[in-house]
Amino acid sequence: MPIRVPLNETLNRFSVIIVTGGSSGIGCSLIKTINKLVPEVTICNLSRSKPEIFLGKHGAHLSVDLSDAGQIEGAIAGLKAIIAGAPPGELLLVNNSGFGDYGPMQEADIDKQLNMIDLNIRAVVDLTARLLPLMQERGGVVMNIASTAAFQPTPYLATYGATKAFVLNWSMALNEDLRGTKVRAMAVCPGPTRSNFFKRAGFETPPMEAGGFNKMLDMTSDEVAERALRGLAKGKSLVVTGWKNKCIAFFGSKTPRVWVTRIGGAILRKMRLGDG
Repeated sequence: MPIRVPLNETLNRFSVIIVTGGSSGIGCSLIKTINKLVPEVTICNLSRSKPEIFLGKHGAHLSVDLSDAGQIEGAIAGLKAIIAGAPPGELLLVNNSGFGDYGPMQEADIDKQLNMIDLNIRAVVDLTARLLPLMQERGGVVMNIASTAAFQPTPYLATYGATKAFVLNWSMALNEDLRGTKVRAMAVCPGPTRSNFFKRAGFETPPMEAGGFNKMLDMTSDEVAERALRGLAKGKSLVVTGWKNKCIAFFGSKTPRVWVTRIGGAILRKMRLGDG
């Protein structure tokens, strides 16, 4: 799918683009695409490890564990200094960092579950709230990466699905709160995406040449990144990537919850790493 001029024009509005978790997956693809389209923009990556990709001439990496509230507070000072030194322009905050964990809740590592909540939810709210005053001054967009898991309960991914449901609903509510200001919010809901996510979560992940996690449904992170940026350019508040994922989201949100939970559980129960 070719990249069109309006996307360049949209990204040129931003003087600083902040991405969390840009070391791999969707975050990494977003940085690569943005850097290709607007090489002069200042890109700031917030994650524990520095991306191997080029962050651009004015890029910066801030090493931070976003599940640690104290480290977020320290990173904000660095971000404010970078923003103060950047040219006038809007700010784009992409809350992308997150992880999942597969298995029944009664067998889960509670520390890992709580760490997931800290990263997937608290860090999103914390970082956004701390940057909103600057964004309201300069204008900007908060892009939150949710998931199609947000549209229905997800047995065996109970905490992960619930965190993404929070991100989706919070993003939509935040966008309405910001109506009439110079800032808006949007949620991006990918389906299964070819990345390290499923391996970390404990799923069986076939080789990439076999089609990734699910060759019928998944996308590459580059495809998700491009659709997210196209949604940004169109001013959308919600982007579900791909028509198949739109069908999943529609089914999940319209089917009675008891039924969709039982169906989802039957599907997810078969996917434990090593069971296949």
